[in-house]
Amino acid sequence: MSAARIQHKVIFNLKVEAGSEQADQFLSKSKAILEVIPGVYDFQVLRQVSSKNDYDYGFSMEFEDQAAYDAYNTHPAHVDYVEHIWKNEVVRFLEIDFTVV
Repeated sequence: MSAARIQHKVIFNLKVEAGSEQADQFLSKSKAILEVIPGVYDFQVLRQVSSKNDYDYGFSMEFEDQAAYDAYNTHPAHVDYVEHIWKNEVVRFLEIDFTVV
């Protein structure tokens, strides 16, 4: 892959009710952990407003290039987050990664 910026999106549903205090705590905790991992740019927490799909939330972030994205995926904070938080609190998700054409 060329040295193009990567837009990483993940949409998901939580095990707890959407809009609940527990959901808000998950979103805040996730943002605090993920946005400070080196290489992450423009981290955003998103709430679904469309009736066109049944996902409740999303995370969006960018990476300078494939190497930065790969480093994020293997960073100890990300690996720990996935194993101990994400897998315990997310019921289903979809990841999408883009580069600009």
